[in-house]
Amino acid sequence: MTTLTQSEPSRSTSAPGEHGPNRRQIKPLTVLRFFLVLVGACVMVLPFLMMVSTSLEPNTATLPTPPHIFPLNFTTENYSEALGSSNFGLYFLNSLYVAVLTTFFVVLISSLTAFAFARFDFRFKNVLFGLLLAGLMIPGIVLIVPQFVLAKTLGMTDSLNGLVFFYTAGQIAFTTFLLRGFFERVPKELDEAMTVDGTTVFTRFIRLYLPLARPALATAAVFAFLGAWDEFVWALTVISDADKRTLPLGIAAFQGEHGSAWGLVFAGSTLAVIPVIIVYVAGQKHLISGITAGAVK
Repeated sequence: MTTLTQSEPSRSTSAPGEHGPNRRQIKPLTVLRFFLVLVGACVMVLPFLMMVSTSLEPNTATLPTPPHIFPLNFTTENYSEALGSSNFGLYFLNSLYVAVLTTFFVVLISSLTAFAFARFDFRFKNVLFGLLLAGLMIPGIVLIVPQFVLAKTLGMTDSLNGLVFFYTAGQIAFTTFLLRGFFERVPKELDEAMTVDGTTVFTRFIRLYLPLARPALATAAVFAFLGAWDEFVWALTVISDADKRTLPLGIAAFQGEHGSAWGLVFAGSTLAVIPVIIVYVAGQKHLISGITAGAVK
């Protein structure tokens, strides 16, 4: 006679306190990295928050002590006064004009130059590219005097178009280096297939290379815009006409005029940061992928 026995329920062999196989343990190194990133974010953000807070308070002769990130006496008078005085609106438009044109010409010229270096073989190709990169090793402050002589010779002092010219020339080398790496990663088979179909070089550049290099183009555009928007030393050197001042020059003069009105000064600085934030947020996705990946979709 066969005896049927029920099997006992299986007992867990894991010791008390052990985690299940699907539960992830938080590593100390991960916690340390998170803490360091958090500290770095606070260091970067807190000064900006204090600037905005001070701009939303009545003008004072001294900075608030201790500093705070929330306004104690909220007011928008500083922004109204900043926008309505000292030609602030004109300075803003001047900077916008210079930054937008610089971005356009930098991306246009650098993309064509990078395409030539990436896909064509010509005499002294590597030498020319090396000379282009060698310009990146020269500090910009060293070039102030020869650039000023050149600007004066060409009649580009006290000229917004002159700023666009020199800003564009100063950023072409780096942007070409950035875009060339992307263009070289475009599969040659796609280029050859379009060539067989009878497309021209310019058509391949527009329909093949530019769409695939969109992250790099967005990165180049963001860098070009920020470089032109924030530049101060060269504009201070060649611009003496008050009506041709860019926003950094206007804020410097504004601060000298209202040296003790910190709320007014910080209101102008906050307004100057807004376009930078908009451009960065708009291109953030492509900016990150353009810097870190460098791959072709």
